[in-house]
Amino acid sequence: MSTLQTLDRGLRALDVISQAPEGISIADLARELDVHRAICYRIVSTLEAHLLVARTEDGRVRLAVGVAVLASRFEPQFSRDVRPILHTLANETHATAFLSAAEGEEAVVMMVSEPDDSVLTVGYRVGSRHPLTLGAAGIAILATRPERPDDPEPVRQARRDGYSLTRGQLERGAVGVSAGLRLPAGLSHAVERSVGVVAIDGLDTTSAAKAVTRTARQLERLL
Repeated sequence: MSTLQTLDRGLRALDVISQAPEGISIADLARELDVHRAICYRIVSTLEAHLLVARTEDGRVRLAVGVAVLASRFEPQFSRDVRPILHTLANETHATAFLSAAEGEEAVVMMVSEPDDSVLTVGYRVGSRHPLTLGAAGIAILATRPERPDDPEPVRQARRDGYSLTRGQLERGAVGVSAGLRLPAGLSHAVERSVGVVAIDGLDTTSAAKAVTRTARQLERLL
């Protein structure tokens, strides 16, 4: 498959710039892209014209508001596509299905779906939050991060298994199973998410783990 070289360079430039929160000089960007500085200036000027990058007072290049606008348009699209997938997971496992995201040191519930055939379900509210180190959702997110010497054993176990399984950590009798979404290369700065299910006892954790990990891979393809 052929690619457009100039477009490819522009997109690679955005990726490089996104990984430099304090900005990057034209010289360093040209070196990263392996292009002449004059070409790099033209790439940056084009991205600037579309409000995707901006230059600071000292000439360093940073992401600009245009990137945030594009991101804001992606989230509603992602949410729309996720809802039916989450509802299928809830019905398959007969448990409350949810999508969580990392916010600082906490996991925040972003979306919830209840199964159609269950009378009693766990009340997991959108906006609920808890430490990343407690509950299947947060542990699953931590397991997608690079390994650290001080990782607690539940995170290590989740990394080995491909999912996190917790019992009674957030609510007595509640059993949770979650899997983290592995982000595409170059998106380590993006929102970290996990998908999972929670029920009060009676959850077939083996089947739930398979369903949750399969759903996680499905959501990764949306990303």
